Amino acid sequence: MITLLLFGSFFLFLGLGIPVAFALGLAAVVTLVTTDGIQVLDVVPSVMFPSMSSGTLLAIPFFILAGIVMQYTGISRRLVDLAFLIFGRLRHGLAAVTIISAFFFSAISGSGPATVAAIGAILIPALVRNGYQKKHAVSLVAASGSMGIVVPPSIAFIIFAVVAAEFGKISISRLFIAGIVPGIIMALAFFIAALFVPRVRELAGLPVKAKTGAEAGPGSASTGTTATGSGSGSAGNGGSGDGAAGGKTQLLTTNGKAASASSGSSGSGVGTVDPTVTVNPEGGFGEIMTALVKAIPGLLIPVIILGGIYGGIFTPTEAGAVASVYALIVGVFVYRELGWKDMPKVFLESGVSTAVIMFIVGVASLFSYVITVEGVADRISTAVLGVTDNKYLILAAITIILLIVGAFVDAISAFYLFIPILVPILIGVGVDMTTIGVFMTVNLAIGLFTPPVGLNLYVGAGIGKVKLEEVVRGIMPFLICAIIALLFITYIPAISNWLPDLLGVG
Repeated sequence: MITLLLFGSFFLFLGLGIPVAFALGLAAVVTLVTTDGIQVLDVVPSVMFPSMSSGTLLAIPFFILAGIVMQYTGISRRLVDLAFLIFGRLRHGLAAVTIISAFFFSAISGSGPATVAAIGAILIPALVRNGYQKKHAVSLVAASGSMGIVVPPSIAFIIFAVVAAEFGKISISRLFIAGIVPGIIMALAFFIAALFVPRVRELAGLPVKAKTGAEAGPGSASTGTTATGSGSGSAGNGGSGDGAAGGKTQLLTTNGKAASASSGSSGSGVGTVDPTVTVNPEGGFGEIMTALVKAIPGLLIPVIILGGIYGGIFTPTEAGAVASVYALIVGVFVYRELGWKDMPKVFLESGVSTAVIMFIVGVASLFSYVITVEGVADRISTAVLGVTDNKYLILAAITIILLIVGAFVDAISAFYLFIPILVPILIGVGVDMTTIGVFMTVNLAIGLFTPPVGLNLYVGAGIGKVKLEEVVRGIMPFLICAIIALLFITYIPAISNWLPDLLGVG
C-alpha cells in the first residue's frame, strides 16, 4: 500500500505537469502525512538540509563553475578547431570532430546539457552546411553530449557515490576512472551510428567526397547555394572555395567563418546543397601545431583534475576548486576572453545551476528517506529476488526500467529514487559497486537524449532552431547504437573495472 501510494502519487504529479523535483517532494510529503500524520512533517527539513550540505557534494558547484567559465573563454571553439584539423578532411570527419569535441568538453564540464550547449552552437550549423539534415545534426550533438555524465569529472558519479555509500564502499575517484573506457565505447557507438546517417547528396543518389582547394577553385559554389558563416552568421569567402584562399585550411569556427556552402534554409533539401568540406591537404602540420598550442590550456584541465586526484595531491572536492581557479586564470590572463565585467554573469549562472541541482538533491533525498524508513526498498528487493536470482535476467530487467525512467526523470532524481531499491538487489546477485555505478550512469546518460523528456534533445533543438519532433525522428540510429554499447558495459564488468584496477584506484 505504501509503495503504491509513494510511486502512484509521484507519477500522478508528473502526469499533471508538475516538475520532477516538486513531484518528488510532494509525493514524499503525501506518503509521510498519510502513514504517520501531519506531525511527522518536522522530519522534512531535518532530512533535506543535511543532504544538501554534504561536504562531498561541495565538488558540484566547483565543477559547474569551471565548466561555465570554460564556455565563456572559447575553449570549446579551440577544441573543435584542433579536432577539425586532425579529422575534418576524412569522409565522416565532421561527425568524428563532433564526438571527439564532446568527449573532451565532457572531461571539463561534467554535465550533458552543458556539453551540448558548448559545442552545439559551433557544430550544428557546420554539420548542416556539410550536408547533414538538421534532425541528424542535432541528434548527433545531443547524443554525444550524453557522455558529459560518464566521462570524468562527472556530477552523476559524485551523486552516486554519496547516495550509495550506505550500501557498500565506493570512492568518487574510482568511479571517475571507471567512466573513461565506457565513455570511449559510447563515443565509438555514436560514430558507428553516424556512418549510417545519409547526407543530402547521398539522399539524392550523388557521391559525397572532400574537395581539395585545387579542385574547388577560388570562389566556386554549387548552384542554388549561399555561403554562410558559423555561429555569428557572417558570410563565407566564396562558397566552397573558401578554404583554398591563401593555401590554408579554413577552420570551421575561427572568426565565425566556414569552409563549406549551405542552402539558405535548413539544409535538408535534396540536391540544393554541396556538402563538401574544402581542405588543403598540403597545409597540415603547422596549422595542427598552432591549434594544439591554443587548445593546450583547456586540454590541461582534465589532466590537472584527474592527475591531482589519482596522484594523491587533492580530493575530488579540492580538484573542483582547483579547476575553477585554473579556469578563471586561463579565461582572464591566457585567452583574455573573460573580463572582470563578465564575472557577475558567470557567478550568477553557476549559482543558479548549482541551486537547481541542490534543490533536486534535497527533495530527492526526502523521497529516498521515505523509501528506506517505510521499508519500500526491502519489500521490492524481496519480491524481485523471490521471482528470480539470475543475475543476467535481473540486469536485463533493471536496464529496461532505467531506460524508461531515464526518458522522463533526470539522472540525479533517478539515483535517489532507485539506488535504495536497486543497489541491494544487484549486490545480492553478485554485481560489484563499480559496475553498478557505471551501469546505472550510462543508462541514465542515454535518457538524456531519449524522447520525450531527454534534456539534451531540448537544448540541441533550441540551438539548431528545429522542432523537437524532427529531432526525435533523427535520434534512432544513435539510440540503438548506444543501447548496444550499454549491453556490453552491463554484461562485461571488466569494461568498468579494468582501468581502475590497473591503476590501483580503490
